[in-house]
Amino acid sequence: MTVRTTRRAFLSATMMAAALAATACGSPQDTASGGGDAAPVKVGLVYSQSGALASYGKQYIEGFKAGLDFATNGTGKVGDRKIEVTEVDDAGDPAKAVSAAKDLIGKGTKIIAGSTSSGVALQVAPIAAQNKVLFISGPAATDAVTAANKYTFRSGRQSYQDVVTAKSFIGDPTGKKVVVFAQDGAFGDANEAAVKAVIGGAGATVSSVRAPASATEFTPFASQIKAAKPDLLFVAWAGTTAPAMWQTLDQQGVLASTTVVTGLDIRASWPTFGAAGSKISFLSHWFDGAADTEAAKAAKAAKAKIPGGTLDLFHPDGFAAAQMVVRAVQEGGDDVDKMVKALEGWSFDGVKGKMTVRAEDHALLQPMFQAKLTGSGTAYTATAQKTLTGDETAPPVAQMKG
Repeated sequence: MTVRTTRRAFLSATMMAAALAATACGSPQDTASGGGDAAPVKVGLVYSQSGALASYGKQYIEGFKAGLDFATNGTGKVGDRKIEVTEVDDAGDPAKAVSAAKDLIGKGTKIIAGSTSSGVALQVAPIAAQNKVLFISGPAATDAVTAANKYTFRSGRQSYQDVVTAKSFIGDPTGKKVVVFAQDGAFGDANEAAVKAVIGGAGATVSSVRAPASATEFTPFASQIKAAKPDLLFVAWAGTTAPAMWQTLDQQGVLASTTVVTGLDIRASWPTFGAAGSKISFLSHWFDGAADTEAAKAAKAAKAKIPGGTLDLFHPDGFAAAQMVVRAVQEGGDDVDKMVKALEGWSFDGVKGKMTVRAEDHALLQPMFQAKLTGSGTAYTATAQKTLTGDETAPPVAQMKG
């Protein structure tokens, strides 16, 4: 288990603290005094530095560092208290993540963030509740993180929001056949459940074709999909096997035989679509240029934190996590219950646009995007075709479990 600790001390920023006290919707740059206690605020980031989702984790941590600068006006402090960040690699392994979280909590850490993997998030959330610490899940998309318990929040989107965006491509689903193609595991489970709830609930018949996460040969799965003759194929995939999967679906004629909707992955994956890219309707959590917000401009300008200043899929998740951490400490100090109250119902301006933490279940309401991919060779461009608001993509309110 690799641990990396970074500490920075800067001058404090206190502009507009009074405005924040008067409203739950304020600028993430506004800082409060955080009390007179100069002891550092310990924040543990448990995420994938290695493993199948390491590229996602890299974007998350880059976004977090840029977001921390933005939310503290470059000070790295809330009032006179340093934000002391400890990074731990869970390698996408829930057991390692749980061990790391317990170790950090044992050392006095009251805020845990990260969770690149859905499976990891679902194991860390109960630890937060048991120990009464704040947990802000990151890129992990499983719907089950929402309403997991009162101490658990999320800084990224959830599968339901992906599926609502996918539904926007096909019009009335009544009487149509939909197949979900996904990997076994929490991420695949969440997507299948979301498609059944959203598109199936609107009148479509939903079935699935599932592949082991370790699969590298996809021809048998392509054959199953073609035999099902769906009107819509919803593909939910994560990790390094995506290029081989898409190539096989294209070669086996799946992409030419039905409407295919999937999420737009990280920029590095775009060339792997090849000719398939023009045959796919992309729902998008985020890509560079999807929205021109002040937070996006700040993130792009933070080239020391985000190399080249080009934003990618999970930079907004890390950025928002930092904004949420700063908000929690501003309003809660060391009192975790006060941190929870400070985040519930809070609206803020994130990289994607207006973000709102729904008080009832801690769902993070946020914009989502329809996208088109064009280009050839190694040069591809994503263009936003439509922006769906946070209200338009909001999941149903879930019952808080604890």
